[in-house]
Amino acid sequence: MAFLTLQTSQADIPGGTAGELAGSPARELIHLLFDQGDRDRIHQPWRRLVSSPAFTYRPGLTPVERTSLSYDRLRLVNSAVDGVEEFTNSPRRLAALHEWIGAVDGGLTTLASIHYNLFLGSLLDHGGDRRDLSAFTSLRRSGTFLCTELEHGNDVAAMETVAVYDRANDEFVLHTPTPGAQKFMPNTSLIGGPKSAVVAARLLMDGQDQGIFLFLTPLSDRSGHLPGVTVRRLPDRTGTPVDHSLTAFDHVRLPREALLEADHGRVAADGTLTSSLGNRRKRFLRSIGRVTEGKLCMSASTLGMARAALTIAVRYSHSRLIAATRPGERVPLAAHRSHHGRLLHALATAYAMTFLHRTVVDRWAGHTDEDRGEVERLVAVAKGWISWQAREITVECRERCGAQGLFPVNGIADLPQNIEGAITAEGDNLVIWVKAAGEMVFGHQAVPPGHLAPPAAERDLTDLAFLRGLLAEAERIWQARARTALRSGPTGNPLGRWNETSSAALEMVSAHARLQAADAFLAAADRAAEPTARYLLHTLCRLFLLKQIGEHTGDLLADGLMTADQVRSLPRAVDTTVAELAPHMRTLVDGFDFPAEMLAGIPIAGGASLDHGREDRADGVV
Repeated sequence: MAFLTLQTSQADIPGGTAGELAGSPARELIHLLFDQGDRDRIHQPWRRLVSSPAFTYRPGLTPVERTSLSYDRLRLVNSAVDGVEEFTNSPRRLAALHEWIGAVDGGLTTLASIHYNLFLGSLLDHGGDRRDLSAFTSLRRSGTFLCTELEHGNDVAAMETVAVYDRANDEFVLHTPTPGAQKFMPNTSLIGGPKSAVVAARLLMDGQDQGIFLFLTPLSDRSGHLPGVTVRRLPDRTGTPVDHSLTAFDHVRLPREALLEADHGRVAADGTLTSSLGNRRKRFLRSIGRVTEGKLCMSASTLGMARAALTIAVRYSHSRLIAATRPGERVPLAAHRSHHGRLLHALATAYAMTFLHRTVVDRWAGHTDEDRGEVERLVAVAKGWISWQAREITVECRERCGAQGLFPVNGIADLPQNIEGAITAEGDNLVIWVKAAGEMVFGHQAVPPGHLAPPAAERDLTDLAFLRGLLAEAERIWQARARTALRSGPTGNPLGRWNETSSAALEMVSAHARLQAADAFLAAADRAAEPTARYLLHTLCRLFLLKQIGEHTGDLLADGLMTADQVRSLPRAVDTTVAELAPHMRTLVDGFDFPAEMLAGIPIAGGASLDHGREDRADGVV
């Protein structure tokens, strides 16, 4: 379990004391959004951590200083964990960490994901109990993960880095044979102290390619990089800086125990390879299995960013006053439908994203060998949808805060760019959706035609079951189109056939992701015990579903699943639902549970201006 050394001085509940919110709608929303009875164990440690002054925005830092600060914060994270190995092997706790730190430090989020999930997680998955991991669990050495190469990103299975087995010395020789084989973007600089890496390389034994395996490789000590290791910093990227680098190896000798072994590959005492998998691709996928959990971490981080942006934007919308229609009268931004309507749509999506993520993490935590493939696909689909939605939400929130939203101190400006990194990390979103689409055209069964009953004319747009059924029908329609396109594609041309299929297949995946989110949302709303929270969740879910089916009304009308009157009345149904929810926006963001200490450091989140607490200087620079 996790225990924090840092203490908070204010109440743990946003907007009031625990006593004031006991039994309130906000308290019930927090309970449902944050793992219910497991909230204290899974979320509270990280919620308290980001409340501390150490995580407050620091202005005026150079990129190197910001990167160093992220490493310092990584050590604070590590000091907050009792039992690093147990923590690393808990998908729920690991994902929760990313939710909370994502909102305050994108660089830290990257470092934590790499060190705990990709590095330590890979070691633990490959006989970690037979190694001394204390240097890594104590962060005397931080860990990084070297897989992607300069010329091999989404086709990383074609990587060129080699580890040649030297039978005479019972060692491996790690080598970068071409410039294009340099490992691309790992955080391998000297910033942050000594580092080791898990390096993916093609194992060559007696001239035979045995597939890609992982090798534990020291990179640096306190004197610098080790012999044979060459590291060059890459230019600064968008978002919070990290020490991304190009890394190459010049015949670096590694001991026998550097190979991360498991059933998919072991080198026996006589120097022969034994494996439970005869297929080299399967060996590679088994070696980098932690990438799936990485998708959960990346989607969790963007989820936290989206909720933070909404919390700030909604609070700002209530404190920022503008001229009203009557002379001399002023009203908050939140009074305008053009303003609060956009935020409420984003809130509905953020709630759906959160409940979907909870469901997917639970599925992954409880998966078996039999359903692993299905759950891995669900993780990939959810990662794509959640991170794409998070980008849209943070951009919307930045705009709703006007010029104030452009300043990083106000907590939103950096978020969209940090989300861009998550969209690409652990599998580019479009690529992993294309893979899922290929599997789902015939490997997934959508609802059968005609499953909706009674006829559409007898249903109402406030009926959540009806709205959910329409979204399921949209998935079925796009799957049917994809199947037809694949069957009728050009014979003898697999790429041509897929090109004919991919557009419809990707629409099918999109509808499937939203349907899974709707199902998770509906299940959570039905669990609500407090009446107002239950009403808000069902109404917010209705808004989410109305938005989703709006994109498919033509198909649904053509198939007789909606009537013309229902299609015409859809915009009004949306407006009516928005009007019901508008007075409750603050309660809905209070459900995101951001601590008062964290919000106090963001001027516009508390009704303050940018110059609050700053002193003017004679030269005009503050």
